[in-house]
Amino acid sequence: MTDQAPKPASLSDNEHLAVLGYDDTFKRSMSLWANFALGFTYLSPIVGVYSLFAVSLSVGGPPSVFWIFIVGAGQLLVSLVFGEVVSQYPIHGGIYPWARRLWNRRYAWMATWVYIWAIIVTITSVAQYGAGFAASLFGMDPSNPTVILLITLGLLLLALGINFSGTKWLGRVARIGLMAELIGVIGLGLYLLLFQRKNSFSVFFDSMGVEGAGSYSSAFFGAALAGLFLFYGFEACGDVAEEVENPAKRIPVAMIMTILVGGVSALFSFCGYVLAAPNLQSIVSGEDPDPIPSILDSTVGPIGTKVFLIIAVTAFISCVLSLQAAASRLLYSFARDGMLPGHVWLSKVSERTQVPTNALIVACTVPAVLAVIVWINPALMVPITGFAVLGIYCAFQSVVLASLRQRIKGWKPAGPFSLGRWGLLVNVVALAYGLFAMFLLAKPGDTGDFWADYVVLIGLVVVAGSGILYLTIARPDRVSDAPEGDAIIVAEQIRALTSKAQDKVST
Repeated sequence: MTDQAPKPASLSDNEHLAVLGYDDTFKRSMSLWANFALGFTYLSPIVGVYSLFAVSLSVGGPPSVFWIFIVGAGQLLVSLVFGEVVSQYPIHGGIYPWARRLWNRRYAWMATWVYIWAIIVTITSVAQYGAGFAASLFGMDPSNPTVILLITLGLLLLALGINFSGTKWLGRVARIGLMAELIGVIGLGLYLLLFQRKNSFSVFFDSMGVEGAGSYSSAFFGAALAGLFLFYGFEACGDVAEEVENPAKRIPVAMIMTILVGGVSALFSFCGYVLAAPNLQSIVSGEDPDPIPSILDSTVGPIGTKVFLIIAVTAFISCVLSLQAAASRLLYSFARDGMLPGHVWLSKVSERTQVPTNALIVACTVPAVLAVIVWINPALMVPITGFAVLGIYCAFQSVVLASLRQRIKGWKPAGPFSLGRWGLLVNVVALAYGLFAMFLLAKPGDTGDFWADYVVLIGLVVVAGSGILYLTIARPDRVSDAPEGDAIIVAEQIRALTSKAQDKVST
């Protein structure tokens, strides 16, 4: 006899997938830490901070750092909503199956169409930024478009090769990228904060005149992109759900960890650069559009700068790798349900490595084509990337809205990760935050140049419009008979099976 209480029962990964209508066909070789590393390297604080440091300071001054807190808190709420959804639906594809099972196929198709293009454009832009770092590291000219194109294509092919090798290598490189990110943002940020401080902490409450003769509130809201660009990528943890052991419990934790660790990392990095800047006023005034190299050179010297470049390139490779993996699993999930042209080809999985190789080829080829187009006309980089952040936020909120709709209809999430009675409140606040973020992203500028002021909306309209046209003409939703809008029914089935398993454990 033993006095130990029986452990609570839960469905096995096999049983859980069977309830959702799928077979367990992938290798579950991704641990919690590898899954977290995938999301974190996709979120990539190095990419976000380096890309927007000068812009955010020139628009909103040092107080723009507070957007890291605001957006981090909002996206944490979104990740909690996603956590409950993925805990009930731990299946490949993330946004697509979540939206479909919470609403219907047509709704999910549009959300996923926008999201797919947003990710593909993000792959292109991250590879382009990484090419600049790699060019500097190897002594090439980062301002030469041909050099950037060749390195960009090289990064895309390198990531494709690693992804082709299987999930274990994806997890290994993601963990290496995680370490590079942590050293590059937390380690360097702390060093700058502790030993290279040239400005006082009070500077974070000083606008340094960015508002001119107007109100500072306009300048502060204009700098919102400093945070909004940083905090997405955590959803990638759910894109590979069928390759994670015990995903219903682990993926929600990985997503929350991605937000928290990513936020702290970005904060240390941003604050470190601000406080170590030898001439902060020149950055705020816009005279120094690329200040990080000069800050590094003045604080860690040429050798330290070279080490940082190695770390940065490693982080960028890992970020491209994670983005490719997430995009391929999304394409695979979409194609598996017959929702895309060429769905039979796209849904094939390698027998040897058990990864969706054809979907990976698309996730590499389309960004490569976009990179060539940008090389032909560099001015196109802004319009094709302008809608990416807004597109991803739109896709996020499609899931948050669908989740709220199901809750109102009586859905109580049945996965092992649950917010309980707080779920409805968190869902409502997450939706309000998301709408606020989308407004900030879509709000036209005031430069007087129509193209520059409306480029984000134009990009979104083009992508969404083409999606609506294809959906109306081809009706891909009619091809698929995959389940839809079954959140309440599936929750009841999971609870019934879990209850039976618990009874067996008790007896």
